[in-house]
Amino acid sequence: MRARPLAATATATLVLALAACAQGTQDDQDGATASAVDFGADPGDSMSVMGFGTGDEIAQVRYDRAVETLGDVDVKLAEGELDIQAFLSAVASGNPPDLVYANRDQIGTFASRGAILPLDDCVEAQSIDTDAFRDEALQQVTFDGRVYGVPEFNQVQITMANSDLLSEAGLDVSDVNGSDRAAIETATSELMRADGNKLSVIGYDSKLPEFLPLWAKAGGADLISEDGRTAQLDDPAVLEALEFAVGVYDKQGGFAAVKTFRDSADFFGAGNQFATNVLGAMPMEQWYINVLNEESPDAPVAFDAFRGSDGEALAYATGSAWGIPEGAENPQAACAFVKAMTETDAWMAAAEERAAARERDGLVFTGVLTGNEDADERIRSELVPADAPQPWADAITAMYEANDAAFATPANPADTEFETAWTDAVNRVLNGQQEPAEALAQAQEEAQSALDEAWERWDEEEG
Repeated sequence: MRARPLAATATATLVLALAACAQGTQDDQDGATASAVDFGADPGDSMSVMGFGTGDEIAQVRYDRAVETLGDVDVKLAEGELDIQAFLSAVASGNPPDLVYANRDQIGTFASRGAILPLDDCVEAQSIDTDAFRDEALQQVTFDGRVYGVPEFNQVQITMANSDLLSEAGLDVSDVNGSDRAAIETATSELMRADGNKLSVIGYDSKLPEFLPLWAKAGGADLISEDGRTAQLDDPAVLEALEFAVGVYDKQGGFAAVKTFRDSADFFGAGNQFATNVLGAMPMEQWYINVLNEESPDAPVAFDAFRGSDGEALAYATGSAWGIPEGAENPQAACAFVKAMTETDAWMAAAEERAAARERDGLVFTGVLTGNEDADERIRSELVPADAPQPWADAITAMYEANDAAFATPANPADTEFETAWTDAVNRVLNGQQEPAEALAQAQEEAQSALDEAWERWDEEEG
């Protein structure tokens, strides 16, 4: 499950759709409103879900279990990744789905615009154990002190490297795990290969723009304040992080050269960059472990947690969440469905199915990061093999270490505009349009303006 930044061109559409939603009222509709939902009442006959699909056993097992829990309720899926414009247009027109599956970093904006309901009463009515959820996951769905989403999955980054290339250069994975930026710069030069201006081996990929929050945090900075009201993109540590991560590309002919070569790889297949020895190292989300394990199990890979300057593990958590839209016709069924999808027993049943499938295929089961801390601990202790072969044993250790050291961006009413501001800034630097300091100064102004306007609107509505 991957969280993707919205493209800048989509932001205006999102804002307009949210504005339309905010301007409407639910007074003349039969659907749910924030002040009039009895989540303990009997559910209706049908329930619609937008943004979720049953593409693998982790989804299918839990979905079947949740449908069985609802009994006679007819559950209808609009499968595929959430179409934000379609969802918000449905809310604005008074015909929303009963349940929506979204990225956690969208929840604050949806909540502030009245597109989804607060779920505190749902949590109470269904006895959903919020203490079981990871703190950073729950933080991302808690807006202005109220819970607006129920978390699913956790996505974190670890260090992945080509062990053969490291060995040939007299290096090991500790030289590229993030803890020593000077060591990464040296390793980049030692690992890269080029014929003139044409790369043949990428020494190190710092994974910009998406991993700027990770590099900034590794240097001691957060992109936004803990209360979600103040942009901190002009923090000197953010600038230092950006300059370093861009500098890694500059050592290899610039971002365009690295990206062109990177995009030519068979990223999801047997010809991936580790299997073909064309990448030294990179931070990457943990789900890629299974891609490597399935497609190129004999590739020379090495793993470690991504680490900050203090040597401690660090990861930037993203993930998904369930939300119940304003105006939903059957919020009671939606709430019961969400509980069934996210409770520990559901995750265990799904993980057991995946572990069995991996065993049948002769593959290593490396675990599942669920967003539910209790489930994570049980899956690891009961299903993940304690004697996994290398390098997968190191991958498992790194993944769970990162999961326990993750941070998240707090929910705020301008999630999308804020993310677009810093993402666009990084892209301008990567494309040679601006220097890092200038780009971040512009992003700071744009992000703070969006935050101020959104918080002012919210405070006025709530006040």
